[in-house]
Amino acid sequence: LRVIMYKKKKIAVIIPVLNEEDSIPLVLHDISDYIDRVIVIDNGSTDNSASVAKNNGAEVYRENNRGYGWACLKGISQLKDEDIVVFLDGDYSDYPEKIPDLLDPIINEEYDFVVSNRFTTSLQKGAMSRPQVFGNKLSVFLIRLFWGYRYKDLGPLRAIKKNVLNILAMEDKNYGWTIEMQIKAIMKKLKIHQVDVPYRKRQLGKSKVSGTIMGVFKAGFKILWKIFYFGYLYKLKS
Repeated sequence: LRVIMYKKKKIAVIIPVLNEEDSIPLVLHDISDYIDRVIVIDNGSTDNSASVAKNNGAEVYRENNRGYGWACLKGISQLKDEDIVVFLDGDYSDYPEKIPDLLDPIINEEYDFVVSNRFTTSLQKGAMSRPQVFGNKLSVFLIRLFWGYRYKDLGPLRAIKKNVLNILAMEDKNYGWTIEMQIKAIMKKLKIHQVDVPYRKRQLGKSKVSGTIMGVFKAGFKILWKIFYFGYLYKLKS
């Protein structure tokens, strides 16, 4: 029944990758066949991520400007007439087989935007660094302080209606992508839903953000800047 429902919608998955030739085959293998398009954006890899992804059935495009937001925007630019867009990391920390848990609320309950929550009993020990956990908790606290909406996480696994994604007019080119989407979703009064998902410790490669002190600092600064920037604009309009 679920597959029949999904066939009525065109669904695309966008996966930014950077030097993830070992993990991307695992990610692609776990994505269900009813997904219409799997779009991998190679964000300047120096390994064989692009060719490996292509050999595993994905559409592959290259974005040489480094940054998660740059890669996501490149993926969006390749969309056609899809109804729903899923964003998924390429490091195999997320569980691609859980994508249906995010699609169901959109297809069956008319939610506009569904974001994952990793802070559950299924969160694998060591999957998130202490700075990541602290940064997430602080960010969702500040969002609630400014806008009154209680997010549980800045989960990278997320699904959104394509027409709504166009309305959000996403702009961030790097670390602020996820927080910008979640804040704009509130400001545009989208119908938001959150889904608990498992999250595993990265087994292959090194995280571009949490794996370095500089990465953690840059990501944390950008996220906080985005919150206060949009918070300032929100207060001006209210």
